[in-house]
Amino acid sequence: MTQTVAITGASAGIGRAAARLFGQRGDRVALIARGRAGLEGAVRDVGRAGGTALAVPADVADFAQVDGAAKEIEAAFGPIDVWVNVAFASVFAPFAETTADEFRRVTEVTYLGFVHGTMAALARMRPRDRGVIVQVGSALGARGIPLQAAYCGGKHAINGFTESLRCELMHDKSGIHVTVVQMPAVNTPQFSWVRSRLPRHPQPVPPIYQPEVAARAVVYAAGHPRRKQYFVGASTAATILANRVAPALLDRYLARTGYDSQQTREREPSRPDNLWEPVDGPRGEDHGAHGEFDDRSHGRSAQLLVSHHPVAAMAAAVAGAATAAAGLALASRARRR
Repeated sequence: MTQTVAITGASAGIGRAAARLFGQRGDRVALIARGRAGLEGAVRDVGRAGGTALAVPADVADFAQVDGAAKEIEAAFGPIDVWVNVAFASVFAPFAETTADEFRRVTEVTYLGFVHGTMAALARMRPRDRGVIVQVGSALGARGIPLQAAYCGGKHAINGFTESLRCELMHDKSGIHVTVVQMPAVNTPQFSWVRSRLPRHPQPVPPIYQPEVAARAVVYAAGHPRRKQYFVGASTAATILANRVAPALLDRYLARTGYDSQQTREREPSRPDNLWEPVDGPRGEDHGAHGEFDDRSHGRSAQLLVSHHPVAAMAAAVAGAATAAAGLALASRARRR
């Protein structure tokens, strides 16, 4: 059945790849983002895939813009069936080198952007008592890492407010469902346009997955939203559960490895970033869904297939966590010798 799907952060990365997959189903896909060039490219992607697209420029940090976008979408496409929150911002820098304005901006986009999108969607779904909201989360929403304090804080907050909302919907016996897809490191363009004070070029922490892997999980979750959350990538499951088993060991491990694992060997040149303004604006370039790490990224995730079956997913996750915890313990003992 053809649906109306709204996606924030749809001009690049996971949002862009998900828009294409919803287009392949023949859906009406509303694309919300700031960057004009990226939005125009996403419209073409959806059209080529077989869907119908509508570009709606908006900054998710501004609720009035998000609510206006939802109003425009329903005027053009009819009732919104699925709302997907993806948009985020980040600053790669030690907390001590991050300004208050930068921290606030990342929080407003990464956390409040999800709150605003959820509010706008619910305001329209509640009278109909139907609809699905998919939150694109992260392993970093359960386990913070160095150099991304604002982003990790925002992703943690998304989990907290979504849990509260899910309980309220269950209490009301609502026909609206909300679920979270917890993502691994993904090869998106953000590493080419994120604000960074690192000496070397930022990169996702390996293992890295292609945005299509994440997008397939988003589309699956939209069709099966009764699960609280989905884990994408074995690294996500192992990170989240290892943090429950041995959080202090993870602190020590990330203190030792977290700086180098988030940087390539290349020096970071001065370049524009997208914290305040999109780099794919009217005079900008369409960056597409992929980043610059294609040669190091996985196109499939066995964990994603396993996660479709809860019992098997839990067994695999526990095994992964046990392995990770054992490895951390061995590393800790080796350092003490």
